[in-house]
Amino acid sequence: MSDDSPVNILSQEVLSDDWALLTRYVIDYRRRDGRRQQIVRQVYDRGNGAAILPLDRARGTVLLVRQFRLPIYLEDGVGFIIEACAGLNDDLAPESAIRKEAEEELGYRVHDVRRVLNVHMSPGSVSERLSLFLATYTPSDRMSAGGGAEGEGEDIEVLEMPLDDALAMIADGRITDAKTIILLQYADNERRAGRVGGSD
Repeated sequence: MSDDSPVNILSQEVLSDDWALLTRYVIDYRRRDGRRQQIVRQVYDRGNGAAILPLDRARGTVLLVRQFRLPIYLEDGVGFIIEACAGLNDDLAPESAIRKEAEEELGYRVHDVRRVLNVHMSPGSVSERLSLFLATYTPSDRMSAGGGAEGEGEDIEVLEMPLDDALAMIADGRITDAKTIILLQYADNERRAGRVGGSD
């Protein structure tokens, strides 16, 4: 252990290695005033992911999904939440992964895919980094009904709505998912500045 290092890992113990990896760490942490403190933390590692918001610029619409989420159900007894299309990268680059997710979940082939942000959604305990993308689509880009992979327990409803309606759903609390709020507000800012779009 080095006193010069701001963090020294004293021990780590895998608590669960099922759907994701949950590890308990004991660290020696150097505080800003120079004192050292022993801290216990748990880190949930499920890999990195990506999310995408496709926009139809001509019609002013966006594609979102509505699906069941167990943590939401445990909180509100209903469990359904409106989100941007998202998924884990697995072994793919983020852009390749999210194009695949858009086809599986939304049933659309998207264009002008452009990464706008990389974000940590819950850095206090979750290691996941999300790459957030904007894209474009038109009705002619529809390939299937979407809905996700049934074998993975996905039962996804595809929602198409005006961007303004989605923004109103943030304001009245019907959209509460952080990545979705970020993407919708980013798209609205770009629309106001006349910058929505990009190139494949």
